[in-house]
Amino acid sequence: MFGLSSDYDAYVAANGLPELIYTLIAGGAMAHAFIPVFGGLLARGDRSGAWRTASLVINSVFLMTLLLSLLTFLGAPWLTANLVAPGFDADAQDRTVVLMRILLLTTLIFSVSGLCMGILQSHNHFLLPALAPVLYDVGILFGVLFLIPSMGIYGIAWGAVLGALLHLGIQLPGLIHFRARWRPLVDTADPNLRRILRLMLPRIAGLGVFSLNFLVMNNIASRLGEGSVSALSWGWRVMQIPQTLIGSAMGTVIFPTLAALSELGDDSGKRDFMAGALRFILVASIPAAVGLILLGQPIVALLERGNFDASASSLVTSTMRFFALGLVVHSVLEVVARSYYADKDTVTPLWAALGGATINLAGAFLFSGVLLLEGNGNPDGLFVLFPLQDLDLGVAGLALANSLGTAFEVAVLLWILRRRWRGIQENALAETLLRSAAASLLMGLAIVVSSPLLSLLPLPAGVVGDALQVLLQVLIGALVFLVSALLLGMSEIRLLWQICWQRRQSNGEPGGA
Repeated sequence: MFGLSSDYDAYVAANGLPELIYTLIAGGAMAHAFIPVFGGLLARGDRSGAWRTASLVINSVFLMTLLLSLLTFLGAPWLTANLVAPGFDADAQDRTVVLMRILLLTTLIFSVSGLCMGILQSHNHFLLPALAPVLYDVGILFGVLFLIPSMGIYGIAWGAVLGALLHLGIQLPGLIHFRARWRPLVDTADPNLRRILRLMLPRIAGLGVFSLNFLVMNNIASRLGEGSVSALSWGWRVMQIPQTLIGSAMGTVIFPTLAALSELGDDSGKRDFMAGALRFILVASIPAAVGLILLGQPIVALLERGNFDASASSLVTSTMRFFALGLVVHSVLEVVARSYYADKDTVTPLWAALGGATINLAGAFLFSGVLLLEGNGNPDGLFVLFPLQDLDLGVAGLALANSLGTAFEVAVLLWILRRRWRGIQENALAETLLRSAAASLLMGLAIVVSSPLLSLLPLPAGVVGDALQVLLQVLIGALVFLVSALLLGMSEIRLLWQICWQRRQSNGEPGGA
C-alpha cells in the first residue's frame, strides 16, 4: 500500500521500541524461562503451584511492561530524534512518535498474550498459539482495508492493536479448556518466580542484543535515503516466511519435549531429538534459501503488486537475497538455542549472541558503505559518515552483516553443545548438509534453465500470469530437489513420507487420531 515511502519508514521505525519491550520482558519469559519451570510443576502434578506461578509471572510481566511503556510514551520524541530515526526529517519524526505511542498498546496486550502461548505450549497444545499470529495479521489487514482510507498510515497501527486483541482472544478457549486459574498476586519472594527471573535475565540480555542490532541497523538505514528502512524491513519479512515455517515451527514444537528430556536426565534422547530436528531443518531450509535467491525478484513483484518502482523492487530484492544467505543459520538457531534453554542454561547463548552482535554491528557499518564514528562539531552532533567505496552494498550490506553475525553465533553454540553433550551426531548432520546442498544446486539449475522456457508459454498477462510462472518454477524446483534427494539417498525424505503415510492411515481408521 505504501511502497518504500517515508510513511512506511516511520511505521517500521516506530515499531522497533514497542517490539523491543515485548521481546525483552514477555518474550524472554514465555519462550525460554517460563515453560521449563511451569511445565516442570505440571509434570510433578503440582497444578495449584503451576497456576500460582503463572499468575505471578503474568502480573509481574504486565506491570514491568506497563512501566516501560509509560516511560517510552513520555520519551518518544527524544528517543525518535536521537536513537530510533535520527536521519528522518521533522515531519517523519513526528509521524514516528504518534505511531510509536499507538503501538505501545500492542505491547501491553502481548505481555499477557505471549505468556498465554507459553501456558498452552506447556500442555503440548499448539493449534491456538499457532492461530494467534494469524489473527494478529488479520487485524493489521483490517486496518489496511478499512482504516487507511480515513487514517492513512495510522490505520495500520490501530489495525495492529486490533490484531493484538485477537491474538489474545483466540487463546482464551484453550485456557478455559485447561482450567487456567488467574489470581491477582504479586509476590517477589516466591521461589518459582525468582527462579524464572534468574533464567530470564541472561535471555533478556541476549534478546536485547538482537533487538538493539536492528535498532542500530534502522538508525544506519535512516541515513541511506528515503525507503531504506522500508527495504530493510521488507527484505527481513520475506526471508522470515520460510524461516518461520521451518525454524520457528520446529523450535516451538520440540522445546517442551527437550525440556522434559532434560528434566529426566535423558542425554541420549536429547541428542537424538535435537539432531533429528536439525537434519529436517537442513533438508527444508537449504533449498528454500536457494529458491529465495533465484526467485526473489518475481516473489517481491507479486507481493508489492505494482507499488514499487524498478529501483525500489531492486533494493528490496537485493536486501532479501543477503538475508536469504542466513536463512539456514537463522532456522538452525531456533533449535540449537532451545537446546541450551531446555538445560536451563541461558548464559551460554548470551555470550554467543554478544559475539554475533559484534560481527553484525561491525559488518553493518562497513558493508552499508558508511563508517560510524563519534564526531566533534558535525551537523548531527553525534555521527560522521565516511563512504567506503569498495564495500558499499547499501541496505543489502546490513542484511549481509546480519547473516554473518548469526552464522558465527550458531557455529559457537554447536561447538560448545557438541562438547557438552558428547556429540550431536555431527557425521549424520554433515552428510545431510552435503546431500541437501547438492540437491539444492540441481534444483537451482533447473529453475534457471526453466525460466526462459516458461516465458514462452501462453500464460495470462498481469498478476495471474506472473503468479503462474513463479508457481511453475517452484513446482519444477521442488520436483527436481525431491528426485535428486532420493537419488542421493537422503533418508530424511523417505522418513518424512513414512510419517505422512502413517498419519494418513491413522486418520482413515475408525477412531484414528
